[in-house]
Amino acid sequence: MKAARPGFCPTCGKPAPYVPDNAWRPFCSERCKSIDLGAWASEVYRIPAKEDEDGDPSEPDKEGGGE
Repeated sequence: MKAARPGFCPTCGKPAPYVPDNAWRPFCSERCKSIDLGAWASEVYRIPAKEDEDGDPSEPDKEGGGE
């Protein structure tokens, strides 16, 4: 049997072993998992958009052609 992988909860920093018995892995509890989900839902965590050289990331590529 493998030893439990040590780990820490990304929300609170408490020990949270990464084993099948930990139903909330990689979190230490359901509370920490819910806090993290709420942060994603309220857009606290964001992936930055890469702006085009023109500065408007929503504008389609003009050089792609086809027209």
